[in-house]
Amino acid sequence: MTSQMLRRFNLVSQVILLSLVVCTLAWAQDGKKQPAAMGDQASTASVYGADRSASGGAATPAGLDPDYIVGPDDVLSVHVWKEPDISGKMPVRSDGKITLPLLGDIQAGGLTPARLQVVITQRLSDFINNPQVVVAVEQMNSRQFTVMGEVQHPGSFPLTHTTRVMDALAIAGGFRDFAKVKKIHIMRRTAEGGTQTIPFNYREVVQGHKLAQNVELQTGDTVVVP
Repeated sequence: MTSQMLRRFNLVSQVILLSLVVCTLAWAQDGKKQPAAMGDQASTASVYGADRSASGGAATPAGLDPDYIVGPDDVLSVHVWKEPDISGKMPVRSDGKITLPLLGDIQAGGLTPARLQVVITQRLSDFINNPQVVVAVEQMNSRQFTVMGEVQHPGSFPLTHTTRVMDALAIAGGFRDFAKVKKIHIMRRTAEGGTQTIPFNYREVVQGHKLAQNVELQTGDTVVVP
């Protein structure tokens, strides 16, 4: 009986000892992970800082092309450090200009946010010592495509990233009951001022045929679903 009790006691002791070892190892690993995480944060911050430096420090929303060209109807955020009276949201007018206190009209259309930031900084230097300016695109209204016809949600949509015809049809909610899905076409403006018509047969594409029809949309494209 005493021998059995001793064996049980030894077994319990081994289990307790093993538990203590596991807990100690887990604690040691957690201690190693924390500095590593801090290192990862520092690395991320370093990369982020490098990106800001390379682009002139302009802030851009996620998914926005850093070479995005500002256009009419876009809404910009202009922030001047410690100058709230100059900072704010600025709509881009049809002539491509925005209006800033102290500076008046500034041409924004045709520039990237980073380039516009440099222009504003240079102009403000006549009034403010070492101005710190950040320009961001709040709303990208100048880059849009349109889906019209027999879809659930016809209308214009922002073209903020790579979008193909199939993507556009999905964004528009899909087809209505009597849509002629074999006779869809894309209307695209040409550099000469004309209109190019690109046919799109949904039935062929969805079956994996003639996938080249699923073209990438460009600013101003209209997808027509008869």
